[in-house]
Amino acid sequence: MIKSLAVYCGARNGNDGKYLKKAQELGEWMAAHQIELVYGGGQFGLMGAVADGVLDNGGTVHGIITETLASRGAAYSKIQDLKIVPDMDHRKEKMMAMADGMLALPGGIGTLEEISQAASWITIGENPKPVAFYNQDDFYSPLKEAFEHMSQEGFLEKIYLDSMYFGDDFNQILQFMEHYTAPRHRTYEK
Repeated sequence: MIKSLAVYCGARNGNDGKYLKKAQELGEWMAAHQIELVYGGGQFGLMGAVADGVLDNGGTVHGIITETLASRGAAYSKIQDLKIVPDMDHRKEKMMAMADGMLALPGGIGTLEEISQAASWITIGENPKPVAFYNQDDFYSPLKEAFEHMSQEGFLEKIYLDSMYFGDDFNQILQFMEHYTAPRHRTYEK
C-alpha cells in the first residue's frame, strides 16, 4: 500500500504552464488518495506547486531540504514537517527512507540525478521500492529510449529496465506501485 510518495521535480516553472498545472493536480490527487508527499522542501517551481496541491486539499507534506538551500530562501515555511539536513546525500537518503515509492515529474539535472539514484539502487538491492516517471507529453520518452539502448547494449538487464514505469496517468502509476515486486539484486560472475 502506497501511503507516502517521494516526488522529484523541478524547482523552476518550465517554459509552459502545463507543467505547473500537472504538478498541482498531482498534489490534489495525492491528497484525495490520502498519500503523503515527501519532497525536497522547496517553495518554487513544480516543487511548490505539488506541495500546494497537497496542502490546499488537506493532505500532509514532508519536506527535506539542505542547509545550503534553506539558507538561500528556498524552504517552504507553509508545510507541516520541514527537516533541514546537512547535504544532498542526506536529503536523498531521508526521502527514500520516508517514502513508499518514488515518482519523477518533469525537471532538470537535479530531478534526474535523484530519480536515477533510486532506480540504480534497485539493481544493487538497496531500494526495494517502486520508481516511476510521469511522462507528461513524452517528457521522459528520450530517457526511456536511452535506458532501452543501455539494455540492448548489455549494460542494463531487462529485469531492471522493466522495474521502472513510464506513464502519464496517476491512477495507473499508483496501480503499478501497489503491485510492484522488487527484482532480485544484480549478481556478478567472472
